[in-house]
Amino acid sequence: MSLPAWLYSDPEYFQVELARVIRPSWQVVCHESDVSGAGDWHGLDYAGESAIVMRGQDGIVRAFHNVCRHRGARIFDGAGGCAARIVCPYHAWSYGQDGRLTGVPMRSTYDPQALAGLTLTPIELEIWQGFIFIRLEGGGPSVAEMMSPYTHEVEPYRFPELKALGRVTLRPRDVNWKNIADNYSDGLHIQVAHPGLKRLMGDGYGVESEEWVDKMWGDLLDRRSANISERAYLHFLPEVPHLPPERQRLWTYFKLWPNVAFDIYPDQVDFMQFLPVSPTETLIREISYVLPDDRREMRAARYLNWRINRQVNAEDTDLVARVQAGMGSSSFSVGPLSREEVALRRFAGRVRELIPETRLHQPPAPGWSARYRG
Repeated sequence: MSLPAWLYSDPEYFQVELARVIRPSWQVVCHESDVSGAGDWHGLDYAGESAIVMRGQDGIVRAFHNVCRHRGARIFDGAGGCAARIVCPYHAWSYGQDGRLTGVPMRSTYDPQALAGLTLTPIELEIWQGFIFIRLEGGGPSVAEMMSPYTHEVEPYRFPELKALGRVTLRPRDVNWKNIADNYSDGLHIQVAHPGLKRLMGDGYGVESEEWVDKMWGDLLDRRSANISERAYLHFLPEVPHLPPERQRLWTYFKLWPNVAFDIYPDQVDFMQFLPVSPTETLIREISYVLPDDRREMRAARYLNWRINRQVNAEDTDLVARVQAGMGSSSFSVGPLSREEVALRRFAGRVRELIPETRLHQPPAPGWSARYRG
């Protein structure tokens, strides 16, 4: 059975989910190429925390909480930038690019022992195939271990060499993040609700699920589409020399537990993540990356890819809003899952392992979450 509807709107459950699911999970921040020089930084706000990743003078990329150790002021604003030093805008405490406390106005008025060894609070970081991930709480497998069943599929795309195409896009949605994640890994709706993907892939859309990652894929058919953007994309998409023949016309999607996704095309690679904001609000964060390629055909293909998937995203936005609205009905609690819905079954099973109360069709009495605190 599916997860019960109350998990998609209940405030008390949402706090438990942040603690048990989101904080211990890996979140993608950016690519190494986004912080290529000393002092370059990128930020990510989620789960009530503000984090930054920064490359130091020594070339090492580190992650910190974006919080001054003096009075708790947030230091950086915005999505990214470059800073020779990290300086708090409140009292001008300053830190090196490695997070060490380097400057304290009126230092002599403070107890030396209180300042000894102070640094920005570090956050666990992993670089996988050039992409920088962080997690707020440790434990569990690395990103490399999670993706290990598919490393061989990713390697031909030369992820470490990618460069950003544009900037991060933030798309707020008035739905629970799990509805977006469920929809991403759902294969049954492709034939029904995505006519463009149906024209491009026919009946060839596949879904499978490993322990920590879902894989979806579809080969593009060599046939004339009635849609001008699809027809032009298939016409202009050039041969990609570094890809094997079977990947020249293959679209592949991976979703890492629980809310990070990679859309892998011959012409570009996108990441998406579904950041919980409230029980019924999500921020979709996404950006495209590409390998340098000045061919006009490739530039055209990338533009047409955006046009095609803009329509797919609009269709998905409508679908998840319908589900969110329907889950508010007293008539719905859980629904049966097909044997074909392997990704949704695995996701629901993992949530039930982490939070046993999710097995209940209706929410427990208020205060049930106390056992998860402290």
